[in-house]
Amino acid sequence: MPASPQPLRILFVCMGNICRSPAGECVLRHLATTRSIETPLEIDSAGTINFHSGKRPDHRMRQAGAARGVSIDGAARQVAAKDLMDFDLILAADNENLADLLALPGADHHRQKIHLFCAFTGLGDHASIPDPYYGGADGFEIVLDLLEAGCAELLRRITRSDGIPRPDHPVPES
Repeated sequence: MPASPQPLRILFVCMGNICRSPAGECVLRHLATTRSIETPLEIDSAGTINFHSGKRPDHRMRQAGAARGVSIDGAARQVAAKDLMDFDLILAADNENLADLLALPGADHHRQKIHLFCAFTGLGDHASIPDPYYGGADGFEIVLDLLEAGCAELLRRITRSDGIPRPDHPVPES
């Protein structure tokens, strides 16, 4: 009996791990399940700060996800340098999150894994997922629109590649 293939490990990262990154994690998991993706995936999320550690995703994000049939749940945690070794693909919600990831100890050795999420969406060179936390309900809808489109494209690339998909616009070397 052949060995099971190693899962592709994907980490979504935003600032607090209560809006964008848990939504990305759950949207990707939902789409992979509903589309019966054969590539084994392990999907997680984290935040660049520990202010919300242990808390559930923001209730507005959970409501917006539920309205689309996506259960957004989990417990916030802070990203750690060990995540750079443990994950194959690390997706930052915006440029600030990207900079925080690249500042982690050892990040220079894992730079090829760290990207802006929107680099996979075809939405442009440095497009970001806007933080909906201080806005109204429409901000959560915009985030989910971006995540659904980007995760669908990411899954398309995963199923068409022999490994880790590459972004349209990789992070330039410093």
